[in-house]
Amino acid sequence: MNIIILLKLIGGLVLFLYGIDYLGVSLKKVSGGKLEKILESLTNNKWKAALLGALVTAVIQSSGATIVMCVGFVNSGIMSLEQSVGVILGANIGTTITAWLLSLSGIKSDMLLLQLFKPENFAPVIGLIGLIMVMGSKKEKKKNVGAILLSFAILLIGMSSMSSAVSPLAEDKAFTSVLTMFSNPFLGLLVGLGMTAILQSSSASIGILQALSTSGTVTFATAIPIIMGENIGSAITGIISSVGAGRNAKRAAWMQMFYCIIKTTTFMTIFYILNALIHFDFMTKLASPVTIAVFHSVFNIAAVMLMLPFCEILVKIVKRVFPITEAEKKEAETMHTFTILDDRFLSSPAFALNQSKTVLIEMMNHSNDAMKYAIDLIYDYDEKKALEVERLEKLVDEYEDHLNTYLSRVASGSLSDTDGHTLASLLHSTNDFERISDHALNIMQSVQIMNEDNTVFSEGAIKELHIFTDAVEEILGITRGALAGDDIEMAKRIDPLEDTIDSIDMEIKEHHVKRLQSGECTVEQGIFLSDITTDLERVADHCSNIAAYIISASDNTFDVHEFSQREREARNESFRLIEDGYQAKYELPEYVPQPKKATDQKKAEKKDKKKKKKNK
Repeated sequence: MNIIILLKLIGGLVLFLYGIDYLGVSLKKVSGGKLEKILESLTNNKWKAALLGALVTAVIQSSGATIVMCVGFVNSGIMSLEQSVGVILGANIGTTITAWLLSLSGIKSDMLLLQLFKPENFAPVIGLIGLIMVMGSKKEKKKNVGAILLSFAILLIGMSSMSSAVSPLAEDKAFTSVLTMFSNPFLGLLVGLGMTAILQSSSASIGILQALSTSGTVTFATAIPIIMGENIGSAITGIISSVGAGRNAKRAAWMQMFYCIIKTTTFMTIFYILNALIHFDFMTKLASPVTIAVFHSVFNIAAVMLMLPFCEILVKIVKRVFPITEAEKKEAETMHTFTILDDRFLSSPAFALNQSKTVLIEMMNHSNDAMKYAIDLIYDYDEKKALEVERLEKLVDEYEDHLNTYLSRVASGSLSDTDGHTLASLLHSTNDFERISDHALNIMQSVQIMNEDNTVFSEGAIKELHIFTDAVEEILGITRGALAGDDIEMAKRIDPLEDTIDSIDMEIKEHHVKRLQSGECTVEQGIFLSDITTDLERVADHCSNIAAYIISASDNTFDVHEFSQREREARNESFRLIEDGYQAKYELPEYVPQPKKATDQKKAEKKDKKKKKKNK
């Protein structure tokens, strides 16, 4: 093999590997996390799970990526070890699709129609269409579809380049003698294993073997052991991804390895014993890209069909190798939501953001619960509820830390425009929910001091607070529904209610000044009332912010302040009608001052009581 052939082979390999990687990334962007969602939800039946594993792997063109996803699901508690078996086995079938696509290079015919199916002929057309879509389209979805076509074309061109580079080697006796060495089952297996482990892609190693087969120098005696080695090497990606993960995730990764070892050793033992006895004639015949694809598919499909009914054996094996510890049992009892924010999902930003939203919704629920308890304390102080507010506020802080850390890691990856908008919305919403829990804590602390000082609000102030807190609880409920259901119409109801709450806050403060002037309330009561109503009003402000994030994300807008200003300026009749409805629903009763004489009489009565007590 001279240096020119080697350089051409390396050039083709570079294009081929880049095409495979770029294709996987582009397909994930188009799927928008949907493939991962399907894997997560439909794995209770092992046959369905195997089918899903095969389909997902066929789409993203990487069994390693599917295994890594499974390891992440198992590590985060989304998927049990038993559920992951079917997906892992199915991934071994899905990875054979690439070999069939690459086998088209083996087409030999003078017919124009068949010639057009050869990769070197249709790849430039696909690549040109993809390039036009990437460079000429303004819509992100079309760009992503164009990227899929372009990456597929690059992959095929790389394959064709490798095939062209190795074609002169058919006459090279030195090269032929090296390939003959690989017909040794053990040596061929090591070559296939090593090649797949280095490239981190079973599709790539099979592609290289298919490219070599076009030179007319690869026999079945050489191809079979290399394919066997490739099957074991494909499990190494999962093993690497499980480093630093929990023991259950390690079990999932090693389950793939044990499965590959079992199917490979079983086949090779039986096959080569029979070959020694029968001497299969086809072993000396030349393999082609098509026959390699056929063997690769038949072997993996047969292995899955035979192993899947007894897949519980794999679970038992990994549990023997990695026994369940006492610490794991305790951890399983207290498994926390944060575990679903697994770093293995960062390679699929859309799914990582879905996981983040799940955690954010739980954070929102805790924040809302804290506010509900705080509101209850205003009317009936309870030490247990006060402690619960404090506990929830600390828990919400913990949620904020985990979400901000995870989302910053997601942000460092390659994000689509849609994912970027979602990320911005989640980050801002995380901060707002944390602030809502802070306001709940502030209200609790104010009420706690009032309770210690035996300070109570006047009857009029209590009636007005009931109306105020009812409005705040409603805006929290609407915010929860809008975020959880991505409901834009529901989110649009938040601003009119927030305006109403602003009006209530101002009116209560005005009424308090009048009560203060008439002697119904004290300055101390006014300070507590002002603090509590300010916290309640700010809760509504944060709900308004979250509504703006929800709407602006769907409107491809990042600048929330600019968006809110635009929304306010464009208030229409519909907005006014909603606001009028809330104004009527939460209208404060008209303030009627208590006659001053009656107030003076009460003060006189209190003084008389004190004098009588002293005389006694």
